[in-house]
Amino acid sequence: MQFLTFALALAAPIAALPAAQSPRPLEDPVKSPFPIHHSCNATEQRQLAIALQETVDLVSHAKTHILRWGNESSIYRKYFGDRPSLTAIGAYDIIINGNADNILFRCDNPDGNCALDGWAGHWRGANATDETVICELSYEVRRSLSTVCGLGYTISESETNTFWASDLLHRLYHMPAIGQGLVEHYADGYEGVLELAEGNRTEAVHDSETLQYFALEVYAYDVVVPGVGCVGGDEEETSDDQNEETGETPVEDQDDEDTEEDIPENCHTHEGGELHCT
Repeated sequence: MQFLTFALALAAPIAALPAAQSPRPLEDPVKSPFPIHHSCNATEQRQLAIALQETVDLVSHAKTHILRWGNESSIYRKYFGDRPSLTAIGAYDIIINGNADNILFRCDNPDGNCALDGWAGHWRGANATDETVICELSYEVRRSLSTVCGLGYTISESETNTFWASDLLHRLYHMPAIGQGLVEHYADGYEGVLELAEGNRTEAVHDSETLQYFALEVYAYDVVVPGVGCVGGDEEETSDDQNEETGETPVEDQDDEDTEEDIPENCHTHEGGELHCT
């Protein structure tokens, strides 16, 4: 009898324990600044949300740099010549503050282009002007802004689509709600954008490639390696002298002919042979 009483006493606390429940997931603090289609799975949605926020961060800094220095910044003059800064500021600000309702990023490959070799994404164009497809390749090769100036990257010798942020910036400018037919391709590659600026061409301040290169360089110079950056090539050797002259300080806070024959009508190649399709 005593043993039974003792056993019941031991069992009582166990019986009183609440039944195990599956915990409710906490809310993910990562919010995408632009709409993402349900065709993107949970992992893709999160990567894309982070990447799109990095895009906003990148252009926010570029805008801040211009607002601080205007066209007196040597980096500004390098990419935009003597053009007024208002257009470049607006091209960045619309990414930050523009209406995102008519923008959609999707992952379901509705046009079949992601099955083509080397395609990491594309604007849907006439099929759906407000939509951009991000292919699986992007999730494999794009890098975070935290690796700017690392892993051998330099501004002058690396592709602008090395990073999610600059690649998505380019893709956003294809959207009518963002580029508005004004931001287009007028130059290709690092040397090409510098030629636009040297000629003081009006197109410089609304060239998609130029806007990417400028944002990356001022981010590297102001944020990543303050006062130095990572231009690369011959410019790396003379950057210190240029900084002294301007008094600028960081802002706080595939043969060719054969390839061309195979390029679809809505595509073009970038420096280094990368195929970009709209």
